[in-house]
Amino acid sequence: KQWYQRRVRGHTRKMRLLLLVVLFCTVHALQDTDKSVSNPLPVVPYPQYFEISSASRVFLDLDELSFTVNPASLYEDRVISSTISRYETYFTSLKRLAPRQSDDIISSVRLIVADPEASLSLNVDESYNLTVGGEAVEIRAVTRFGIIRGLETLYQAYNVTDGTIPDIGVIRDWPRFGFRGLLIDTSRHFLHLSSIFKVISGMAMIKLNVLHWHIVDDPSFPYTSRSLPDLSEKGAYDPGHKYSQADIQRVIAFAEEHGVVVMPEFDTPGHTLSWGKALANFLTYCPGKGTFGGDYGPIDPSKEHVYQLLEKLFSEIVRVFPSEMIHLGGDEVPFNCWKANPDLVAWMKQKGIVGFDKLENYYENRLLDIIHGLNHSYVVWEEIFTNKLQIRPDTIVHVWKGNWETTMAKVVKGGFRTILSSPWYLNYITFSRDWKKYYEVEPLNITATTEEKKLVIGGEACMWGEFVDNSNVLSRTFPRASAVAERLWSHEKQRDEPDMEFRLDKHRCGMCARGIPAETVVSTQSTGELCLRFL
Repeated sequence: KQWYQRRVRGHTRKMRLLLLVVLFCTVHALQDTDKSVSNPLPVVPYPQYFEISSASRVFLDLDELSFTVNPASLYEDRVISSTISRYETYFTSLKRLAPRQSDDIISSVRLIVADPEASLSLNVDESYNLTVGGEAVEIRAVTRFGIIRGLETLYQAYNVTDGTIPDIGVIRDWPRFGFRGLLIDTSRHFLHLSSIFKVISGMAMIKLNVLHWHIVDDPSFPYTSRSLPDLSEKGAYDPGHKYSQADIQRVIAFAEEHGVVVMPEFDTPGHTLSWGKALANFLTYCPGKGTFGGDYGPIDPSKEHVYQLLEKLFSEIVRVFPSEMIHLGGDEVPFNCWKANPDLVAWMKQKGIVGFDKLENYYENRLLDIIHGLNHSYVVWEEIFTNKLQIRPDTIVHVWKGNWETTMAKVVKGGFRTILSSPWYLNYITFSRDWKKYYEVEPLNITATTEEKKLVIGGEACMWGEFVDNSNVLSRTFPRASAVAERLWSHEKQRDEPDMEFRLDKHRCGMCARGIPAETVVSTQSTGELCLRFL
């Protein structure tokens, strides 16, 4: 069965076509938008497969709405109980604006989980089946996290104007890629926990599953380390711009309740100016040729105590963050600073290290020895690969620069897994409907074999923090990230831009209704009831 097939059971081909025409007209009249494009299931990201049983709509009685869970033990589960509470709030905040127009009434949502013990990970099963029938909506999933995805689809399928949902025979849905990320940067501009929580909430609304937390960088070190407390004491902007260990656990727990893995990034050997405020003899001294034209540049690989400090810090990080993966950075290492330090150059000569690319290789291999000793997986920026460092087979290469198709082809031909971000830098803003350029990207548009393409594990939208803070991080991220989310979740042939704009406009209003100030995607006022009520 092809992904786009929408069958109306029990009819001939001619009757199916006729009924779909009727369905189109009926749904167009019911949708809470006046766009000329319509869709019986205006959901973002679009499901992999669905069937509409009939052109009629089913009334979802929000006044009597109840949720049941199987197995019953999941009533006590934090992920499921918080998810039910969240969607109860979402649904009950939507009040019908028109009299009931359907004789079919449903007031129960049944949630059935096959493997309630499955823990959150990048490889956890997020698939779900959703059906409408009898007196209930039923969502079946292998794991609790599939339930989260199915409930989001149900919410988006709800029509606020008349209080109905489509007569769904079945939705069978699953992600195309296992890694669907969003990067936030809390070093350049500190993001309050409330902003991070809303980012995670927005991610769940578009089925993204990895929060790439670029937590520290040159400007500041807001991570509060127990083993090296001076890093934040001296490296943060001020005492009020730090994340305590308790703060981080709150973020991780909140993310888990939304089916989101938190992957921290501690970028080295470059991007470490804030580290040097606390750690003596840690950075390379190069007067006038350091970071931002200062006197200090990247980490000095010749100092043995550097690796002792790194092991101490990363041993703590892998305990604090339960994600099986940590991002080690490795990008934009300025060789000119290393070159300007005579002691470092003399040490290289003594060690037989010829060339600063080989010095970088020396450092990275020492770091990877530490991470391997901690039995942890890791991601690195693409320079680690393109600079021809001797990396291990389990390295995941994060592609972020131009000419990404060529770079990714080389990465997978080298046998390495890879993640794409190059075309999805959301912090680069342009006029008008710039979401379309994100939507048009095809991550597998590379010269590689079918087997090699399987090494592309997904992609990530990036919201770097140079010009983003608490005032605009949400509006700049959403709903533009939805275009990336659909590309990473839905079938590769799902590329109808007018249809996406129709769905995205409606979805954006749904985000606003739930407290995410997503920016508009159309040039005139969205006149649907949902938009008018919350905007």
